[in-house]
Amino acid sequence: MLKWALIFFVVSVIAGFFGFSGVSAGAARISRWLFFIALAVFALFLILGLLAGELIF
Repeated sequence: MLKWALIFFVVSVIAGFFGFSGVSAGAARISRWLFFIALAVFALFLILGLLAGELIF
């Protein structure tokens, strides 16, 4: 998921450089959403991993 966020970020930067502001804004929005979803999934797995570690030990 972070790979796709990075791809959309690069597309956004390139589109902004060439003046395609609509494409740039859309790609930036998609990139931002994917990043925050990946961050939330990471936090969830981190919490679940810590709780599972406490149950085993």
